[in-house]
Amino acid sequence: MTGTWKESLVNFLENNRGLVILFFCLPASFIFNLFLSIRNKIHRTLFSSPELHDKRVHKIQSQVRLWNKLPNDRRKLLCTSRPNWLSLSTTFYRKDLCHRINVDLFDILNLDERNLTVRVEPMVTVGDITKFLIPRGYTLAVTLEIADATLGGLAMGTGMTTHSHKVGLYHETVVSYEVVLGDGSFIQASKDENSDLFRALPWSHGSLGFLVALTLKIIKVKPFIKMTYLPVRGEKQYCEMIRLLSGDLGEDYPLSDYVEATIFSRNEAVIMTGDYADLDSALPVNHLTRWYKPWFYKYTESFLKKGKHVELIPLQEYLLRHNRCIFWVVESMIPFGNNFLFRLLFGWLLPPKPAFLKFTTTPGIRAFTFTKQVFQDIVLPIRKLEDQIATSEKLFDAYPLLVYPCRVYNHGDNSGQIKPPPKEYLVEGTNYAMYNDLGIYGVPGFVKRKEKYNPVTAMRAMEKFTRDVGGFSFLYADIFMTRKEFEEMFDLGLYEKVRKKYKAEGAFPHLYDKVKPEIDVFEIGRRYEIK
Repeated sequence: MTGTWKESLVNFLENNRGLVILFFCLPASFIFNLFLSIRNKIHRTLFSSPELHDKRVHKIQSQVRLWNKLPNDRRKLLCTSRPNWLSLSTTFYRKDLCHRINVDLFDILNLDERNLTVRVEPMVTVGDITKFLIPRGYTLAVTLEIADATLGGLAMGTGMTTHSHKVGLYHETVVSYEVVLGDGSFIQASKDENSDLFRALPWSHGSLGFLVALTLKIIKVKPFIKMTYLPVRGEKQYCEMIRLLSGDLGEDYPLSDYVEATIFSRNEAVIMTGDYADLDSALPVNHLTRWYKPWFYKYTESFLKKGKHVELIPLQEYLLRHNRCIFWVVESMIPFGNNFLFRLLFGWLLPPKPAFLKFTTTPGIRAFTFTKQVFQDIVLPIRKLEDQIATSEKLFDAYPLLVYPCRVYNHGDNSGQIKPPPKEYLVEGTNYAMYNDLGIYGVPGFVKRKEKYNPVTAMRAMEKFTRDVGGFSFLYADIFMTRKEFEEMFDLGLYEKVRKKYKAEGAFPHLYDKVKPEIDVFEIGRRYEIK
């Protein structure tokens, strides 16, 4: 009887998930977000100021030095005390098994308009920095679309955006890192100072030291983005156009400031190009982040019927255009969320706070969503775009697909965890190849249709395809690789040397242990095989 009752409840929640989220999750998420905002405001007002940065760093050093004085048998590996639920990673690293160090660093430290850089503490968010820079006429060279992402988290992981076809991955825009090492010492790393550590910190995910500040490149901007929506039918046609607009065919073709594509089916895509612009009375202005507006990807999809369209979007709204719907993840939670009446009455509650979603995720919910959803960003050679789409469709049958073109530079061997791109992918006359982020988000078609689907088998097949073509996975999402497979995808040669040289070995978890799922993905895969 109990089993029947539980199954009925699970079925009800699954079949009415949108209503549960509307009447519980969204209001609770809003209140939760309000609490966090007030807490952060109080913290920054009373305890934080750029002038006190050095003092805060000394406190972190003191914490680490006290850890070093502990007997060996009492020394757990180090990690930050920041709760798992505040990170945007889909995994739940077992911080309860570590020695936690308080690294509360939230300040923007210095804007250098002459050298076009900004120095920040690691907990500054994308939302914070866009509000600071854009009114002054600047933005980061790589600005992620999610307001809650932290600049330090992106530096230790990485990211890309629709400007990456010009500048590359996020770490290409980092000028220097400031780090507290496992022995409590402070060190700076740049191309000219401790350059081996500088090359290994990206994709290290906090496994080499505690980041306490970083300096990032900024670019001059105009207040608007002139956005052009180009609907294209035919896989060959839209793939070739994406490669052309990304710069894969050479540097002679003029590049827009921003390029992206949303693939709605094997045969349909909308390609978007954006250029910095001033106000132009001849073009409409679209305030697309207002609560009552259509979700951005749905608005984009409308041009498959309407045809080409050009408009102006305020820069800050363009940069955060995917924030309200978290790309299209919210649709799997609230299928009616893009309905005009819903947007009008409840759109101001969106998006559900990622921190709240993680905060309320129990092990049972985590295992359930793990098997029913896919959330992956994978970086692959753009010349294999047709193969990417075919593989994704075969394994997940999940549309839309996100495509962001990105330069991946060849910095030579032992230049970090990212392997140099194969020579056959290099753009002629340059030291970079054009890759793209393939974003696969949502509920696989097989799950929607209640067909047989093994999430572990599907993702392991996708990872094998990624390794075979010379691509790599973003490590904020769940990985399904063994350690051996992980070391085939990434180059850990320099990383292992740096761990020894800079006192990380025995002090911080290894990269693989830091990013692998806290749940046993292989056991889940075996259970699905038995089914």
